[in-house]
Amino acid sequence: MTATKTYGTRRLVYSGVCLALALVLPFLTGQIPQIGSMLSPMHIPVLLCGFLCGWQWGVAVGFIAPLLRYALFQMPPMPMGIAMAFELAAYGAISGLLYKKLPKTNANVYVTLILSMIAGRIVWGAARFVIAGLTSSTFPFSAFIAGAVTEAIPGIILHIVLIPIIVIALERAKLVLND
Repeated sequence: MTATKTYGTRRLVYSGVCLALALVLPFLTGQIPQIGSMLSPMHIPVLLCGFLCGWQWGVAVGFIAPLLRYALFQMPPMPMGIAMAFELAAYGAISGLLYKKLPKTNANVYVTLILSMIAGRIVWGAARFVIAGLTSSTFPFSAFIAGAVTEAIPGIILHIVLIPIIVIALERAKLVLND
């Protein structure tokens, strides 16, 4: 089997594992929805997928995860799930693109992660704003700041601590396929 075929198969498997984790991890915080909202467990495997498999796989897993989770478990509630689909697709895209383009240093893992999280939150805010306009509801800037930053601080900290450790360990083990 050629290296390209092997990498394609491995990317598919890694992406499947990331999608499965995105569906299952929210159950760890599901009993207390406020904790789940703060920790954003679904974001972790999507960001990892972008780092590990590339932007295309990150986009696919990120967009599909909240919609599939809604189809299976009616969570996240709609239309919030639609905004999350765009947010998570942005996470997967930006983490995959930046990780591939920037030199492979530990510092750039953090740079990539932080820029991906900022871009994803901006996309989430834009999606929420559009959805609010389509549903004749409101989404003021204060709600964006609260949802994207204030309420998300525990998750932001968790992601900044956990994701680089995983990515750097997988780099050292030569298991990252985003080249």
